[in-house]
Amino acid sequence: MLMVGLTGGIGSGKSIVAEMFKDEVAYVIDFDFLARLVVEPGKAAWKDIIAYFGTEILNPDKTLNRSALAEIVFSDQKSRKALEEFTHPRIFEERNTLVNAIKEKDPSSIVIIDIPLLFELSFKAKFDKVILVYVCRDVQLKRVMERDSLERQEAEKRLQAQLPIDEKRSLADYIINNEGSLENTRDQVRKIIRELRELSTKKEVRLNCS
Repeated sequence: MLMVGLTGGIGSGKSIVAEMFKDEVAYVIDFDFLARLVVEPGKAAWKDIIAYFGTEILNPDKTLNRSALAEIVFSDQKSRKALEEFTHPRIFEERNTLVNAIKEKDPSSIVIIDIPLLFELSFKAKFDKVILVYVCRDVQLKRVMERDSLERQEAEKRLQAQLPIDEKRSLADYIINNEGSLENTRDQVRKIIRELRELSTKKEVRLNCS
């Protein structure tokens, strides 16, 4: 099994790229989906979050008000760290369950782990390769403001909570420039998946010969 990390800055279009990898018959595990899963009402992480932040961050149906929570954690590093401590261990438990199921079904598969804060959390060593979805900072800012209906100052806070995307370039094994057309991005995805399949084959040969 080849484990590949997929990351990018906020507003880079990483989710679109993840869907493109799915189209190329790669397994994709979405950390954002798992993050929502582990904080469903009544679950352990949900209880920890409510105990720390209070019931003011709940919607009427008891789900988390993600906008209210984001406003807090993007303004206060201590709160952001607390949220990560509540959620990350549970997210990795869910990830491990999915990875084990894929491994049992398809031992020589390519698994793409879509994780926004891969570099910030020093997770690079957990992967065989890492892919960065890249757009320049100005494009990031514009997209975040439009997508989330944020003022520039609030959007800047969210960008500042992550490692600058230009610093991530030197840490990645592959870079997908997502500033152009969707077809251009898809061409880059197809090129990378071909290279990953070759790498997976070589890895399998080495293991069989060892």
